[in-house]
Amino acid sequence: MSTYEGQWVAVSQTRIAIIVGRFNQEITGSLLTGALETLTRLGVSQEAIDVIWVPGAFEIPGTARRLMPRYDALITLGAVIRGETPHFDYVAGAVATGVAELARLGEKPVIFGVLTCNTTEEAAARAGGKAGNKGSDAAITAIEMLSLYQKL
Repeated sequence: MSTYEGQWVAVSQTRIAIIVGRFNQEITGSLLTGALETLTRLGVSQEAIDVIWVPGAFEIPGTARRLMPRYDALITLGAVIRGETPHFDYVAGAVATGVAELARLGEKPVIFGVLTCNTTEEAAARAGGKAGNKGSDAAITAIEMLSLYQKL
């Protein structure tokens, strides 16, 4: 029996793109800070990371698809917060589906770090508050999956 598992150590020459939605930037900025700090801690040089800002979460999947050939892993960060209209459902669903479709290709790790929360308080808790930092979690997942993909 063989067992394969990724590690939390960056592979040399790793190139990572972080696609960040600007909408709800107070939240997404905190997610980005968590991701950058974690990637650095895991051995990724700042020169190997590119941050790409897009207007909102809806623009993340298309941008990620365009960037796929140039990077070893992609991290998507955004914050979709429920409002008084069904807009939340459409945006959250479209972003999740779009990022999942790219991840399903299995070519490169594409990590979903887009918050879909009911309130700004819930989002803040997940962007460095009492619930941790999901940007940091996305960075760990990217490194682990990149390591695993290279083993497979």
